[in-house]
Amino acid sequence: MFGSAGYPGRASGKHSVRVAARADSGPAAEPGPQEPAGGRLRQARRAGRPSAATPGGSRAAAGEPAGSATPGGSRAGGSQPLGRFLAKAAAVTAGLTAAGALFGLVRDQTIAHLFGAGHDSDAFLIAWTVPEMASTLLIEDAMALLMVPAFSQALARRAAARAGLTRREARAQDPVRLLVGATLPRLVVLLAAVASVLVLAAPAVVAVLAPGLPDPALAVECTRLTALTVLSFGIAGYFSAALRAHRSFLPPAAIYVSYNVGIIGTMVALHALWGVRAAAAGVAVGGLLMALVQLPAFVRNVGFGPPRAKKAAPRSQRDRDRPTLIAFGVIAPVIFFAVFRQSQVLVERFLAASLPSGAISHLNYAQKVAQMPMVLSLMICTVTFPVVAQAMAGGEREKARRRVEQDLALASLAVLMGTALVIGYAPQIIQVLFERGAFTHADTLATASVMRVYGLGLLGHCLVGALSRPFFSTARPTWFPALAMGAGLLVNVVAGAFAVGWWGIYGIAAANAAGISTTAVLLLTGLGSRIIAIQVRRVAVSIGRLAVAAVAAGATGWIAGPMIPDPMVSAALGCLLVPAMFGATGMAIRALEVTALPGQISQLTQRFRNVR
Repeated sequence: MFGSAGYPGRASGKHSVRVAARADSGPAAEPGPQEPAGGRLRQARRAGRPSAATPGGSRAAAGEPAGSATPGGSRAGGSQPLGRFLAKAAAVTAGLTAAGALFGLVRDQTIAHLFGAGHDSDAFLIAWTVPEMASTLLIEDAMALLMVPAFSQALARRAAARAGLTRREARAQDPVRLLVGATLPRLVVLLAAVASVLVLAAPAVVAVLAPGLPDPALAVECTRLTALTVLSFGIAGYFSAALRAHRSFLPPAAIYVSYNVGIIGTMVALHALWGVRAAAAGVAVGGLLMALVQLPAFVRNVGFGPPRAKKAAPRSQRDRDRPTLIAFGVIAPVIFFAVFRQSQVLVERFLAASLPSGAISHLNYAQKVAQMPMVLSLMICTVTFPVVAQAMAGGEREKARRRVEQDLALASLAVLMGTALVIGYAPQIIQVLFERGAFTHADTLATASVMRVYGLGLLGHCLVGALSRPFFSTARPTWFPALAMGAGLLVNVVAGAFAVGWWGIYGIAAANAAGISTTAVLLLTGLGSRIIAIQVRRVAVSIGRLAVAAVAAGATGWIAGPMIPDPMVSAALGCLLVPAMFGATGMAIRALEVTALPGQISQLTQRFRNVR
C-alpha cells in the first residue's frame, strides 16, 4: 500500500465541512488499492467534494509536501497509469544505475592504474570490506527490505486518517513523520557508536578479516577511514527507503554516481601524498555524498517531523505508529540474510589472504566486472519491489505472482546474456578496462580466468536478488531466506576451504558460484510454497532454456574472441555477436522470453511515447 493516496476517513459535522473546503481547492484523491471507484465517487458526493478522480487531492490537509508521489507514480497536477510510471521509473533507475556502474568501472580502473594488483591494493580491499558489508546491510538489502514496507504502511495510515483534521493536527499526527521521529534519531546514534567502535578496533578487524596478511599496518589505517561509512551509509539507506516508498526513484538511483565520484576525485587529488590511503579517504567522502545527494528530496517529500509531534498525537496513536521493526524478532531475519549474503566476500578474502600477493586484487577486479550484468538485470526488481509489497498488503496474490514471474523472466534473460559476454570475452574485457599503469598483462590473464569462473554463479546471484524481495514484502519477514542464504554460505565455506589448496583463487571463485547457486535453488523452490504461488516448474524450464542459449552464445564468443588481435575491436564485435547468437539460439529452442522480446520492446517504446 504505497503512496499517499488512499480511501479517506468518513467525516461528519464541522469536520466534514473543514475537509470539503480544503478538497475544493484541489482534485480528490484517487481510489485506494482495495476500494472501487464507485465507492469513492459516492463518498465524494456525500462529502460535497468534486468527483474528479485525479491524484493529489487533500494533500495539504494531510500535511503532505507538495509534489509527493502517489501510488500511480503521479504528482500533483497530473496523473499517469502505473504501467507508464514503472516504465519511466525503470528508465530513470536504469540510466543512473548504468552511470553509477560506469563511474564504478572508472573507479576500479583508477585503483588498478595507480596501485596495480599488489600489497597496497590488497590492503585497501581488506579495508573496503567494511563499507561493502555496510552497503549490503544499510542500503541494498536490510534497510530497504525493512523500511520500504514500514514507510508504505505509514503512508497508508496517513491516507486513511487525514480526513477531519486541520493542517496542524494532520502534521502533528502524521504517521510518516512519527515513523521518522521514532527511528531516524535512534539509528544515527546506533550507527555512530558502531563506527566509533570499528575505528578503535581496526587492528582486530583486520586480524579477523585477513589473518594471513604479512604487513597489516596499512590495512589498519585504511580500515579506520572506511569505518566512517557505517554512519553515512546508514543515513543514505534510510533516505533511499523512504523516498522509494514515496515513489521517488531519482535521488536513490543517483547515490552510487555520487559515491564513485567522491572516491575518484579524492584518489586523484591525494594519491601522490597519501598513497592508497587516498582511496580509503575517498570511500569516506563518497559515503557522505550519498547522504547529501538525497537530503533535499527527503526534506521535500518526507520531512523530519513536526517539533511537537509527540505532544500533539495521542499516546495510543504514537504507540501504533512507532514501528515494531525495532523488535529484534522482526528485523533479525532480514539482518541475518544480508549478513550471510555479504559474508561470501569475507570468506573469499579470508581464504585469499594466505595466497601470493595480488590474489585478493585479482578476485576483486574479476568479481566487480563479472557482476555488472547482474546489477543491471536487477534494476527492474528494484523498481517493482514496492508494487509487489503493495499487492501483498492488499491481498492481490495473483497480481503479485504475475509481477514476480515477469521479473524473474526479464532478470534471467538480461543476466544470462551478460554472462555469455563475460565468459566469452573475459581476456579482452579485462585488457581493455585495466591493462595500463601498474596493472600488467599477467594480472589481466589471472583476472580474466577468475572472472570466467565467477560467471558460472551470476545467474544464482541474480535470482537471489530477485527472489529475496517477495519473501520480505509481507508484514512480518520470514526466516526462510536467511536459512537458505546460510545454507549457501556453508557450501561456499566448505567448498572454498577444500578447493583453495588445489586450485587457489579459481577454487575460491568456484566455491562462490556453488554457494550462491544453492541459495537460488532453495529460494526458487521455497517461494511458491510459502509466499507467492509462482509456477516453479515453468519458471525453472524457462530459465533452463535461456541458460542453453547463454552456453551457445558464450562458447561462440570464447572461440571468436582470440581471432581478432585488437582487444577493443574484439570486445566491441562481441557485444554484437553474443546477443545475436543468444537470440538465434533462444528462437531455435523456443525460449518464451526471447520470442516475446520484440513485442515487449514495442510495448515499452509505446509507453515512453505516451509518457512524453
